Amino acid sequence: MTSVVTGPATRLGGADGVLTEDEVTAFVREQAGALDVDGRSVCVLVPDATRTCPLPLLVSAVHQALHGRVSRLTVLVALGTHGAMSEEALRAWVGVYPDTTVINHEWWKPETFANLGTIPSARIEELSDGRMSGDVPVMLNRAVVEHDVAIVVGPVLPHEVVGMSGGNKYFFPGVAGQQIIDVSHWLGALITSAEIIGTTGLTPVRALINDGAAMIPAETYAFCVVTAELPPDGTDSDKSSALHSVSFGDPIASWASAAEISAATHVTYLDRPVRRVLSLIPQMYDEIWTGAKGFYKVEPVVADGGEVILYAPHIREIATSHPQIHEIGYHCRDYFVKQWDAFRHIHWGVLAHSTHLRGAGTFDPASGVEKLRVDVTLATGIPEDVCRSVNLGYRDPATIDVAEFAADPGTLVVPRAGEVLFRLR
Repeated sequence: MTSVVTGPATRLGGADGVLTEDEVTAFVREQAGALDVDGRSVCVLVPDATRTCPLPLLVSAVHQALHGRVSRLTVLVALGTHGAMSEEALRAWVGVYPDTTVINHEWWKPETFANLGTIPSARIEELSDGRMSGDVPVMLNRAVVEHDVAIVVGPVLPHEVVGMSGGNKYFFPGVAGQQIIDVSHWLGALITSAEIIGTTGLTPVRALINDGAAMIPAETYAFCVVTAELPPDGTDSDKSSALHSVSFGDPIASWASAAEISAATHVTYLDRPVRRVLSLIPQMYDEIWTGAKGFYKVEPVVADGGEVILYAPHIREIATSHPQIHEIGYHCRDYFVKQWDAFRHIHWGVLAHSTHLRGAGTFDPASGVEKLRVDVTLATGIPEDVCRSVNLGYRDPATIDVAEFAADPGTLVVPRAGEVLFRLR
C-alpha cells in the first residue's frame, strides 16, 4: 500500500482498508530508519494494557530500525495514574528486545519527575474561559528529558477528557506530574465529557497538553495508529492486531492525521436514543476507574431517564490507586462546582472521573437534591453495599442474560465497550 503525506505527517492506510503486518512493519521501519538518531538516545512512549493495540508489532519494527544505531533505547509505559504493570505483564504487552530497557512511568515517586517550567495562570484562565486560574508546574518523567529523542507509539481513539486520545497526550498526562494531570482533567470535566468526547479539533484540553509538550527539550515524534474493527463477540481473543492506518510525524501532525481516521472508524451513529445500554466491559479493564469508559462512550445515545449497565463480572475494585473516589462517590459536575469549598482539596482528576461516570445532571445547594440524567448500574464483582456507597446502582451479574437484553428493542448491547463512541445523527 502506498503511503500518503497529510500535511507534515505521512500516513499509511485509511478508513476503508486494513493493513497487513508486513505493510505496518515496513512503514514503521522506513519512517524510524530515516530519523537522525545515530549515536543518540531514544525514549519510546507506549500505552499500558488498557488500550487495544498490536504493540509488539509496532515496537519490534521501531527496534529493528534503531537497534545498533542509538546509544540507548528505553521503552516507557505511559501509565498516567493507572496501576503499574508487572514484569511479566510488560514482557507480554511490549515484548522483549536486545539492549532495550522497558519501564513503568512511576508516577507515585517524586524523584521520577523533572520540572520543565510553568504554564501561567493567564493561559489557564484563557483556556477555561475564566473558570480556572493559577500557575501550573509542568512536571514530566525524567526518562523523556534525559533522552535526545522521544517517540510516541500508540492508538488514537475518542476520549472523554481531550476529545481524541493519542499524540502529545502520551506526555501529558501519560508520563506527567499530578498537578497538570489534575488541571487538564478538571478542565475537561468543566466542559463536560458529552461536549468534548470525539472532538477532532483543538479542544482546550488538547491546547493545554500541547503547551506542556512544547517545553520538552527532546525531539519528539509519534507513530499514531488506528485499530481496525474489534472482535464482535465481546471477548478479548485476538486483541485486534489489525490496523486501519499508521501516521508518522511530529506528535501534533501525526495525531491530527490519525484522528481523522478514528473519527471515521470509531464512531457509530444511531437514528434515535435508546432506553437502556448494556456495556460488555472487556478484560483489559480491571477496575471501574478504567472500565467506566463503557459509560463514557455510550452516554450520548441514552434517552433522558434511561440506564447504562456496566456488565463486568471480572471487575472487583472501584479504583485501587485512587481511594479518594470512595470519599466523594460519583456525582454530576454541578454537585462539586456548587460545593467547591467542600471538594477543592480532592485531586481534581478524581473529581473529573466522578463526573464522567455520572454524566449530566443538576444540583440544588439549597435543598441538597441532585438530579441525574441517566442511571448507572454496576453488574460486576463489586459488592452491592460498595456500589451504593459511591452513589452507583447495583445488579447481580448472574441475572444478566446478554441474549435476552439483545432481543429487547429498547436496549443496545455493546460488545467490548470502551473504545467505540456512540452518537446520535
